[in-house]
Amino acid sequence: MRDQVVLICALIGSPPILSAQDEAMQEMVMKGPHITLTPHWEERAGDRARADSVVAIARAAVERYQDVAVAEADGYQRFAPRVRMQRIYHYTSRKAAFQARTTWNPAKPTALLYQDDSAGGLRLIGVMYTAPADTPLEELDRRIPLSIAPWHQHSNICLPPRGDDEAAAVMGRHPKFGGRGSIATEEDCDAAGGRWRSRMFNWMVHVNVFAPTPDGVWAHDPGGMRHH
Repeated sequence: MRDQVVLICALIGSPPILSAQDEAMQEMVMKGPHITLTPHWEERAGDRARADSVVAIARAAVERYQDVAVAEADGYQRFAPRVRMQRIYHYTSRKAAFQARTTWNPAKPTALLYQDDSAGGLRLIGVMYTAPADTPLEELDRRIPLSIAPWHQHSNICLPPRGDDEAAAVMGRHPKFGGRGSIATEEDCDAAGGRWRSRMFNWMVHVNVFAPTPDGVWAHDPGGMRHH
């Protein structure tokens, strides 16, 4: 089970155990060949107000989840629960994820985002919204303006050949496979005997609704790393 969790984390470009080089690697992943970002659209009248409305609605809706036990009672489950020291802990609701496939409700985020606090607990920092992988840009923009925050999708992933130690194949300092792998084209993946995935998972966007500044709200993490 642990190997499966490690593999999932590596495939999506999130290391399961943090190191001193974690921040640099995360920035590389968000800008590298395994990430697809929505284009940046010019800001139009009303975009900022729509984005601010999403933040206000989300903040009010998830305030009660400051206590992670309340979130768990409402069906939010921790992603990769066996992985320690995650940079950001995702607590995901299957029900909300299913609803997000067809409807947009900023009060029902797919995931809640937590970080370790100084007292050994978890601090709620924001939410994550999702949309189907084939969602048109116009619909993503309707949900959260593309002029304010780009959505991202994990793409161009070469999975290790079947039968290999998949967890080992995607880990390490310079892996060939997975979300940090050197293989980024279908041709190279075929040559290595891998399994090509042009895209994995749905569109995602983080909103740090409890950040004190607008830049912090729309940063990929509260440390200020932007999607672009």
